[in-house]
Amino acid sequence: MNKKYHLFDVYGIELEYMLVNQSDLKIAPIVDALLIKKHGKLTSDIVNGKIAWSNELVAHVVEIKTNGPTKNLNGLADLFHKNVLEINALLKPLQTELLPTAAHPFMNPVSETQLWKHSYSEVYELYNRIFNCKNHGWSNVQSVHINLPFFDDKEFEKLHAAIRIILPLIPGLSASSPILEGKLTGFKDTRLEYYKTNQKEIPEMTGLVIPERVFTKLDYFATIFEPIKKAIKPFDTHNILDHHFLNSRGAIARFDRNAIEIRLVDIQECPKADLAICALIIETLKLLVNKKLSPLAAQKRWTKEDLYVILNDAIKHGETSVIENLDYLNVFDIEDACSIQDVWKHIYQLAKPNIHKSHYKTIETILNEGTLATRIEKVLAEDYSESNVLKVYKSLTSCLETNTLFLK
Repeated sequence: MNKKYHLFDVYGIELEYMLVNQSDLKIAPIVDALLIKKHGKLTSDIVNGKIAWSNELVAHVVEIKTNGPTKNLNGLADLFHKNVLEINALLKPLQTELLPTAAHPFMNPVSETQLWKHSYSEVYELYNRIFNCKNHGWSNVQSVHINLPFFDDKEFEKLHAAIRIILPLIPGLSASSPILEGKLTGFKDTRLEYYKTNQKEIPEMTGLVIPERVFTKLDYFATIFEPIKKAIKPFDTHNILDHHFLNSRGAIARFDRNAIEIRLVDIQECPKADLAICALIIETLKLLVNKKLSPLAAQKRWTKEDLYVILNDAIKHGETSVIENLDYLNVFDIEDACSIQDVWKHIYQLAKPNIHKSHYKTIETILNEGTLATRIEKVLAEDYSESNVLKVYKSLTSCLETNTLFLK
């Protein structure tokens, strides 16, 4: 049985990266070779001290994550960076390296996707049969997952209410996927634009991305898990899929480990940026859970439809998305319509005393200079030639290697 933790006692952070060729950044589906180099033989999970490495659905994505729950967020950026350096050192003789950001700028998923062929592959094959994973929403996505514990229904209620409220704001902090197939897509967070519909064959799985208003385990099973199980049954004839994994909302309850996993954060250019964003999100949730911003009843009344309207605009416009819903802004003690960038600046001032000083500069850079998507667009300066896009994304791989922010 998993040990149960109280709210904000521990954290679990997961970062996903693509393997690409050093010269032209083309997809390199060789995560198995990386894991063999590290472990001596093929395994799908490697424990590397406080960090673990594992494969994903596709053969070109590796996930590095905290090895179980951790109490301390503050040293994690350096720890993740050490693992990035180790992976890049192992990949160097294979002329391969890790690529940050939430979407590959050139990948053609139809011709380049290779599913993971080893452990768990029967599940991936089934997913592929149902959804066709050879598309951007499946094989060209990289995110940060934040796992937060709850002890019982009472804590679940507070945490789920708070998380639902802030989900629409996340693209305005972390959007990092403005380019697909060499073109500007018109969405700051193209990963999430695909996320909305990549499981359209069984709409019960993603719902409206924002989870329903459910605040007990019993309600969650009845409202979310049961419809998913029913919808998947005709496809999953051998009963190999678990409802916890099938639930693809922007935050999912994991009752198997008493945690909620937030999935809407795009991965950044380096762990320093990822962990600063995680710190700000977590401290914002603490303000909500501790009723420093608004009472629980006010947080719980928000429908998924109303929150989705705000999220949808944020996916397109990122931090420049303007929120005109004054009731929503009142939750954060803001009285007039403003951009998501301004909402985050306001929240940051409230949360700052509780955020470790090591994150200040990074958060302030993101809040002042814009999301990584915006910074990428600025540096590209409307030149979307392959050579220019390649140059910009090569410099992003350097940011990952040096653990520094991407700035003009």
